[in-house]
Amino acid sequence: MEPKYKRVLLKLSGEALLGNERNGDPFNPKIIEQYANEIKQLVDLGIEVAIVIGGGNIYRGMNEADSGIERAHGDYMGMLATVINAMAIQAMLEKIGVYTRLQSAINMEQVAEPYIRRKALRHLEKGRVVIFGAGTGNPYFTTDTAGSLRAIEMKADVILKGTRVDGVYDADPEKNPNAKKFETISFQECISKNLKVMDMTAFTLCMENKLPIIVFDMNQAGNLMKIVQGESVGTLVK
Repeated sequence: MEPKYKRVLLKLSGEALLGNERNGDPFNPKIIEQYANEIKQLVDLGIEVAIVIGGGNIYRGMNEADSGIERAHGDYMGMLATVINAMAIQAMLEKIGVYTRLQSAINMEQVAEPYIRRKALRHLEKGRVVIFGAGTGNPYFTTDTAGSLRAIEMKADVILKGTRVDGVYDADPEKNPNAKKFETISFQECISKNLKVMDMTAFTLCMENKLPIIVFDMNQAGNLMKIVQGESVGTLVK
């Protein structure tokens, strides 16, 4: 069966790497291994995969008043945290035989290539998984915005936003058992209902460039594969 999408950008939250264990380690190797195996299945199907990952498991940009660290400085700390996560995913992917390239928006040539759009496109065309680290390289932009930006630059067909919940709801399903899940929803509806799919900057980028977003539960094994084969998983925002 021909996959529905040819090129995807997978946006993962840093916190997702913790799994349910909170033992002080920044990530759970079992979760990273599960993610790597799921990504490999896509690559084996001939799908081109780019990845953007957050850094919330290592450093969360905290309120300046609480932490004493100014916002821009804290954002750079967060960008470095995403590179650690990106390296962890890269190591696990290469361990199971997937060719990867890590590109960082902040130059650190010992561990990553610099972000060069044309080079990243060539890597994708050659079947390598490209992991984008260090967000956009600018403070005040979230890793969701980095995901939207890179997806547009890479001409991805869709952003797959892997989260802990299985889609977009009209209320927080972790707090409200009667929350209703949307199968599909428009960008406009998300804004009018004030649904926090992504931050506004990231969301507006997708909306203006007509880039669909699928929000789904990444920790449910097999979801990624179902999505690329066209099954209805999570919520499609378009």
